[in-house]
Amino acid sequence: MAGLIKTDDVALVKERSSLEDVVREHVTLRSAGPRSLKGLCPFHDEKTPSFTVSSDNGTYHCFGCDKGGDVISFVMEVEHLTFSETLERLASRAGIELHYEDGDRPREEGAGRRTRLVEAHRVAAEFYEEMLHTPDALAGRLFLHKRGFDQDAAAHFGVGFAPRGGDVLARHLRQKGFTEDEVVLAGLVGRGRGLYDRFRGRLVWPIRDITGDTVGFGARRIFDDDRIEAKYLNTSETPIYKKTQVLYGLDLAKKAIAKDREAVIVEGYTDVMAAHLAGVEHAVATCGTAFGSEHLRTLRRLLRDAPDQRAARVVYTFDGDAAGQKAAMRAFEMAGQWDANSFVAVAPDGQDPCELRLSGGDEAVRRLVQDATPMFEFAVRTTLRRFDLDSPEGRVQGARAIAPIIAAVREPVMRGEYLRTAAGWVGLSEDHLRAELRRAGTAPSTSANRSSQRAIEARDDESGRDAPSPGMPAPDERDPVVRAEAQLLECLLQFPMNVPEQELSQVSSTDFTAPAHRALFAAVMAAGPPGQRTPAVWLDDVKNGVPQVVHQLLYRYAVATLPVRLEAETGGPPLRYARSLLVRVREVALLSEINQAMSELRRSEPGSAREIAQRLTALQKDLTRLRASVE
Repeated sequence: MAGLIKTDDVALVKERSSLEDVVREHVTLRSAGPRSLKGLCPFHDEKTPSFTVSSDNGTYHCFGCDKGGDVISFVMEVEHLTFSETLERLASRAGIELHYEDGDRPREEGAGRRTRLVEAHRVAAEFYEEMLHTPDALAGRLFLHKRGFDQDAAAHFGVGFAPRGGDVLARHLRQKGFTEDEVVLAGLVGRGRGLYDRFRGRLVWPIRDITGDTVGFGARRIFDDDRIEAKYLNTSETPIYKKTQVLYGLDLAKKAIAKDREAVIVEGYTDVMAAHLAGVEHAVATCGTAFGSEHLRTLRRLLRDAPDQRAARVVYTFDGDAAGQKAAMRAFEMAGQWDANSFVAVAPDGQDPCELRLSGGDEAVRRLVQDATPMFEFAVRTTLRRFDLDSPEGRVQGARAIAPIIAAVREPVMRGEYLRTAAGWVGLSEDHLRAELRRAGTAPSTSANRSSQRAIEARDDESGRDAPSPGMPAPDERDPVVRAEAQLLECLLQFPMNVPEQELSQVSSTDFTAPAHRALFAAVMAAGPPGQRTPAVWLDDVKNGVPQVVHQLLYRYAVATLPVRLEAETGGPPLRYARSLLVRVREVALLSEINQAMSELRRSEPGSAREIAQRLTALQKDLTRLRASVE
């Protein structure tokens, strides 16, 4: 794995990546003044635009959900990528070659090589899509039609056709400038006596990663004379395709999964198509392998499961046959690895989502997901079907079989609840089933259950109270003084060169009443005048000088609309506006110092009164001069 991306490269990527251009790919922006743009926030539902972008300093902030940042954080948030993935994507877009802090160790996968392999897959995907409309692809089009997919559906999912000729794609890729080594390494072409296409005479689906790049293909057998009898073939492991990490349809489903915190895991490409077309846009599928820990890790990034959030919902759809039930039991074993409510959806007649859509329509698919059975119930009932529960022997055997399932539940209180429920299903007493759990290794004791229940009830009672926020408290801008501080910081962050230096030098961070404002002002002063730095680079230097808890406040102030008309000549606020804010902040600080000195004077001993009186007089003179400067 590559090391950290070098700092200079990170700065270069930010400098050459236009936030406005990137945001416009997701949001319709309209002018909101000479220096800002507005649109509907991509991170939460709203009817009135509150998402603001400043092209000058490369920042954004939503005044509805309070999310803000720069071009890197925007792509990370909207595309659900890691920092490194985001940098690599933006670098590729800007034509920048990234360098890594690897020492002498070479990268396992060069950015240039990945770019070439992804490009080869893009060209192949376009080629396959074009081939679907040729006479030779009639069988493929009929296959799709019989399953309820029209031409628009095929185009939406990028379905294509691999010609029956042995090297048609290979020759096409070579004509496009790809080398033999590149197309073989990509897994698109094999090498024997010559080059040959990996997929021939098959319907193909492009497999895309979370960013939308095509990294592999799945191919379905449609001709009886196909010498390869396997119904489905998938791209072999390559530098850009790992079947244990990729989920088909994730590029289309990721926004719905993140928004609703729900994922639906189906078994095949046509099932994903059917689910999405039926309105279940959370559906994804594995590609030629069982759902595993790497897939789970990918979904966890989207579902954002955490102890302080309500559990996400994960629905597994499986065929009703023995293989489907076996897959469901594997999913149950994995369900304990994340904080999500897991469910199983199996149609009464064992139909998959594609078949169900054909027989019952879109509503039947939606109902299948909505009415899914809790994973625990499915696992227990599936296990109990093997036993004759009408006989004493069958009930005892059933209890022993489901004991490990109950014991696998991590939460003690839930384990106790499941024990009571399962005892009713198997037809034995709770004590009998608890004894079987002890054999399995874990039995919920009555006292432990009561203690855990009390803890949960206490936690629930506290959930409605305001918990102390980590870090600095948010400034209360209902206070006129705090609002004046905020307006001064807005002016400083957006127009640092329009703030008079002489008055600015007389203000210190201790003059601010809000702790977050003190931190921001200190960082502005530490960063110094922008000089030759671009607004975005200067603002980044300011951001690096404040705690992370203040970052969102910085982004908010950096895009806020000032309550004054900007001057045509300078493009900034009038000089008197910035001066009045500086005076106001300093005036409040002086008044506070004067009040404190007067209080000390009243309590002072005769020996120290003179010194305090002199300090008080000096403060009052400073206040008089300050007020005179704006008259």
